[in-house]
Amino acid sequence: MKLEILHFDFKNARADVSCFNGSEVNEYHAMVHVASPLLNYNEQVEAVVNAYGELLGQLPGAQAVFKRYFLSDAANQADAIIDNDVTDCAKSIIQQAPLDGTKVALWVYMMTGVQTGVTKSGLYTVTHGGYRHLWNGSACNLAANSEYQTRLLFNEYVMQLMEEGCTLKDNAVRTWLFVNDVDLNYGGVVRARNQVFFTQGLKHDTHFIASTGIGGRQQDPNVLCQMDNYAIKGIKEEQVHYLYAPSHLNRTSDYGVSFERGTRIDYGDRRHVFISGTASINNKGQVMYERDVVKQTRRMWENVETLLAEAGCTFDDVPLLIVYLRDTSDYAVVKALYEERFAGKPYVIVHAPVCRSGWLVEMECMAVKAVENEGIEAF
Repeated sequence: MKLEILHFDFKNARADVSCFNGSEVNEYHAMVHVASPLLNYNEQVEAVVNAYGELLGQLPGAQAVFKRYFLSDAANQADAIIDNDVTDCAKSIIQQAPLDGTKVALWVYMMTGVQTGVTKSGLYTVTHGGYRHLWNGSACNLAANSEYQTRLLFNEYVMQLMEEGCTLKDNAVRTWLFVNDVDLNYGGVVRARNQVFFTQGLKHDTHFIASTGIGGRQQDPNVLCQMDNYAIKGIKEEQVHYLYAPSHLNRTSDYGVSFERGTRIDYGDRRHVFISGTASINNKGQVMYERDVVKQTRRMWENVETLLAEAGCTFDDVPLLIVYLRDTSDYAVVKALYEERFAGKPYVIVHAPVCRSGWLVEMECMAVKAVENEGIEAF
């Protein structure tokens, strides 16, 4: 079963949608773009929010389980999103400017046949069968520096998971860490994450968590790290496999950080693959093709493709791509490369410096593929 790609045009907006049709639960990833950068910000927000509402009418039974808004100026724009979007799901709002010249873009992940709600812990729950999918967005605090902020974020998340009968080690699948001034503050984020992971039993010889650590600013400039996260209650150890692609990539712990390159989750009827933020790197941990964004983009694709292959997937199984650029002047050439290879697939290219200054481009993605696994409960 291949993903179906749909395209919808709405007033002042368009939506590119990937559809995975399951026996009981369908999944949709939509990227909503504003049609014209000439619209003012209020008009752009209205276009995106209305497009999402109309999109639900095109996808019977679908409901949002996670949203991420990409903004060009969070300090002046985030309040309008909070005021206009009343969807009851986890929401992430981050300053990572869409590079098509618009002020806002929206990624929304939707499902059918699930029950949703908010738990006492503050996590959003998506339930079907024996699984509870726990989502959270825009977590932040105002501790003194990036290290303290990150430590508090993870400590709070550990407590939230405990309230749900989960642990960071056994249930957390994916995190996103958005770092204000990543060149300055990423080191503190790394130190805090390493420390928390070690205390929670996440080590080189056990496993880490798939993650993206990338430049991004919250509405409040004093927030130096914002976190989104995803965990699953009900999965068993044998359902989870970690991806390494040793021919192309090294272990992240080789250079002092702690995340998995990718994670595969097997259900009875489908496979989910979470690919962390991936750049132009080799299996020695070295940046490949410095100052050449074209060659870096192609090496990045090769790395992601190798991770997907280790999970039995290809780019055909990827519903949506998120692309991060350090230098906005690289947009035209990277856009042309993506249009040549991924024309029609939902994607967004945003301004977000990568955690190493030599990396000009990074991407992340998820894959979903139909499989039959006897003895494992369906999604």
